[in-house]
Amino acid sequence: MADIYDVIIIGGGPGGYNCAIRCGQLGLKVACIETRKTLGGTCLNVGCIPSKALLHATELYETAGKDFAAMGMSAKVSADVPKMIEAKDKVVTGLTAGIEYLFKKNKVDHIRGFGKIVGKGKVDVDGKTYDTKNIVIATGSEVASLPFIKIDEKKVVSSTGALELQSVPKSMIVIGGGVIGLELGSVWRRLGAEVTVIEYLPQILPGMDEEIRKTSARIFKKQGMKFELGRKVTAVDGKGKTVKIESEAAAGGKEKSFEADVVLVAIGRKPFTDNLGLDTVSIKTTDRGFIPTDHWKAAEGIYAVGDVIEGPMLAHLAEEEGVAVAETIAGQSGHVNYNAIPGVVYTFPEIATVGKTEEELKEAGVPYKVGKFPLTANSRARCNHETDGLAKILAHAETDEILGGHIIAPGAGDMIHEICLGLEFKASSEDIARTCHAHPTLSEAVRQAAMDVEGWAMQM
Repeated sequence: MADIYDVIIIGGGPGGYNCAIRCGQLGLKVACIETRKTLGGTCLNVGCIPSKALLHATELYETAGKDFAAMGMSAKVSADVPKMIEAKDKVVTGLTAGIEYLFKKNKVDHIRGFGKIVGKGKVDVDGKTYDTKNIVIATGSEVASLPFIKIDEKKVVSSTGALELQSVPKSMIVIGGGVIGLELGSVWRRLGAEVTVIEYLPQILPGMDEEIRKTSARIFKKQGMKFELGRKVTAVDGKGKTVKIESEAAAGGKEKSFEADVVLVAIGRKPFTDNLGLDTVSIKTTDRGFIPTDHWKAAEGIYAVGDVIEGPMLAHLAEEEGVAVAETIAGQSGHVNYNAIPGVVYTFPEIATVGKTEEELKEAGVPYKVGKFPLTANSRARCNHETDGLAKILAHAETDEILGGHIIAPGAGDMIHEICLGLEFKASSEDIARTCHAHPTLSEAVRQAAMDVEGWAMQM
């Protein structure tokens, strides 16, 4: 009889592989089951990583084509989309191989196949049963769609298909004004597609600070992206040469038709919890398919992390939860500070947020102060001809403790982390305001926003 594993993890995405590696580091006998040929889950294979590769490439392309002249340069640029896709794939291949290496280094058994719970401490993989003391469900999420939409990944595409297009469509309709739609819409707009975003809600980026949403929308419109907000898609017909879309105002009435070469369905993702054998261990999912947990525990000896549980569907949050569960199983105190988890939209400029929004603080009745600083007054932004955006800090009106931070800027995803650290250590806005920042840098905008909370920002 084979040895019993201490931990078997179902799913090799960010939550699963980080949990597995940490288990190995803690001396636990661990296996990770993944149905894909490569590790890394959606994020690494068809999500976060390939989309960032295309975002970076197309950002350089647009900068060379549109912005060089203002800086005294000229260049003739062209885009070879198949080579761009090939370069993206090489990035993915290199990173998936890196996870395989880390598995071997930390003595993690990699089992390929579809994992399914068949009883307490038992996991079946394509007909073979493995015994384990603990099970971690980290199967992630899958593309959400609408019942009347047929995704063929050619003309009607999900995020997966949008990463594989071999030519630039003349027009693209994006259904959904969230992170995925805006990022991938930006990629193809930069390459020459006419992009229109249809969003059911009256604003893009639901859940973000309202000022940040409105400012972002103005920037995207200036870049050439079109928006149809407060509009409900009622039909999508991809049978002809182009895709035809029918819609109506979200409040009812006012029908409007659209036509595009490609339609990107980006209305969100749903947890992948079907056919996992949850009923064999008496686990019932919520109406939306999520696994209920208490400190990631779903049942005795069974844990769940990442997109399969309630909360933001973020790769780095899944990583934190995976490590926390590994440490919990090993008898340590696994911990995740859910108030200090950043979210980033990797458009240009980037949009980064952490902690509370103004709307959340108002609803909770928390007294707060606001500090803001525009990039138009930042020296480095002026030098770089990249002045769209701002930094914003929210602090408690009485204690000055940092409650949230929101940034629109090139590299905002990197800039946000000093606010994350501030939240983690319960710093005050004055702590950031009195911390010397190098000059000239974009990060000075964060300090100036903190100074503005205190009432002594040095704006131009």
